[in-house]
Amino acid sequence: MLRKPRVADLAAADNNKKNKTLTRAPCDTRALMTIVIIDYGSGNLRSAAKAFERAALNAGLSENVVVSDDPHALGAATRIVLPGVGAYQDCMNGLTAIEGMREALEEEVLQKAKPFLGICVGMQLMAREGIEFGHHPGLGWIDGQVVPLAPRDKSLKIPHMGWNELVISQAHPVLQDLGSHPHVYFVHSYHMECADEVHVLATTDYAQEVTAVVGRDNLIGTQFHPEKSQRVGLKLIENFLRWQP
Repeated sequence: MLRKPRVADLAAADNNKKNKTLTRAPCDTRALMTIVIIDYGSGNLRSAAKAFERAALNAGLSENVVVSDDPHALGAATRIVLPGVGAYQDCMNGLTAIEGMREALEEEVLQKAKPFLGICVGMQLMAREGIEFGHHPGLGWIDGQVVPLAPRDKSLKIPHMGWNELVISQAHPVLQDLGSHPHVYFVHSYHMECADEVHVLATTDYAQEVTAVVGRDNLIGTQFHPEKSQRVGLKLIENFLRWQP
């Protein structure tokens, strides 16, 4: 069984084949980046890691993708990714159950301003609270509430599952060059209602306006799964890897 990487693994990532680090040869013109995908027991982490590896290769970037549940690994990260699948409270409990993880996230993301990407429930956890099966506090990085989808067309199924057009409402480097009428892949029953519309970067329509991308400063989150969104998703990940907030 593959063991999860620790800090020592990061230093030896190029030659230690027993951990989950995914590496490629360094590029002549780019410094090696370490992208840490946080493992807290939620989501298809291997799929996400492979998507980030491929996007980096497409962009001609040196990259070192690490899947880790070690808070200390965030100190070596140049970019941090928080995925998530499942119930809001379960995901928040899983994250906070890792001793020191929330503190490390706040230090590396909020204080040191490292680029951060939340995916699906990982995006939702950026909100002030979620109201799935009660009221549950989130990370509080964006003033918003995660609420149930309520499409006007009652024949539409919940969860919302499938491809929908992304409607970009604010220009952002991570959303550049996605093509005309970009479609991305959603699987969710809840979405974030932001207190300030300035934090909503893109929406989609599901017989209601659904928040698809949120962001501020060095933070960005997608309700959809870029790792499952084929060309558009890979381009978005590539943009994230190039982003210098």
